[in-house]
Amino acid sequence: MPKNKVQEVVFTGMMVLVMVYAMICYNIALSTGGMENRVFLMALGELPVMAVLAFVLVGKLAKRKAMQLVNPEKENPFHLVLAISVVSVLWMCPLMSLAATILFRHAGRQIIAVWLQTTALNFPMALCWQLFFAGPLVRFLFRQGMKCAVKLRKNA
Repeated sequence: MPKNKVQEVVFTGMMVLVMVYAMICYNIALSTGGMENRVFLMALGELPVMAVLAFVLVGKLAKRKAMQLVNPEKENPFHLVLAISVVSVLWMCPLMSLAATILFRHAGRQIIAVWLQTTALNFPMALCWQLFFAGPLVRFLFRQGMKCAVKLRKNA
């Protein structure tokens, strides 16, 4: 886990990229009728806007709320990791689904219905992706990156 502000920004950026890209691919696949190779390229067009939005929204909010639920001094540190992951999805899924509905779904008068449907479809995917894939992958890559950075400092 990040130990300072720079590490927090790097970790959050990594998590945002992995989560947002996967969810964009998922939503494009839903709207085009299934997963195809072209979805990966199509998702790159939405990624800059949605990643910046997610980075701004996730900020310290999820960690702050998770700290209200879990006391890392008294409980297993993994409980804090789980709490941050779940709280992130609870906040991000409806907010990012709303942004995607407004920016990409052309919902018109049906904006509330389309947003609710988008959120309902996204929530199980976002939660599973975060808990089982993105979270472990990003934490692993972050730890490896920090080990490399420490080695580079020692050798410099």
